[in-house]
Amino acid sequence: MKQLKLIGSLAFVLGLFVTMFVGAAYMIYHEPTLPWWLKIAIYFILGGIFVVLVTVVLEQQKLRAAEKKLPSPEAKSSIMIQNTANVPGREVLEVLGLAQGHTIFAIWLGNDLSAMVRLILGGELTEYTDMMGKARQVAIDRMIEQAEKLGADAVVNVRFMTTSVIGSAAELLAYGTAVKLS
Repeated sequence: MKQLKLIGSLAFVLGLFVTMFVGAAYMIYHEPTLPWWLKIAIYFILGGIFVVLVTVVLEQQKLRAAEKKLPSPEAKSSIMIQNTANVPGREVLEVLGLAQGHTIFAIWLGNDLSAMVRLILGGELTEYTDMMGKARQVAIDRMIEQAEKLGADAVVNVRFMTTSVIGSAAELLAYGTAVKLS
């Protein structure tokens, strides 16, 4: 799948390069009809976009199918998550280190457009609420997975941090201290 996406990206870049730098100069100094090589470059652009879009859709379908089949690691994990410095009734025996998980999520353009309309009309931006909820769960699951590898019983002092990456994409980082309890 990654190779197919790479081929699509390369076809797009090659087609764009030929069209912008060679084709534009050619069209300025020659007749206005498109030569065969410029038509091929345009097909490379369109084909590259199509291939990348198809691979992204297939990847998303595969991820959604995997999400439905497997319970979240948080649900099956015995690791406690606390946003306080300790676990009530338990003593911290050993600090194992930092446990962290992060992800970068974005919503598709259709949801982004409907959120923009809601910005004008007012109301909750449910598209972004859903996106950040999913991102938070993925980040927590990855933090728990790392804590399990450290042999932790709990993760204390759990915090979240978000960063805008580009457009409507956001990074969410979940981190805390992995500890052994009494």
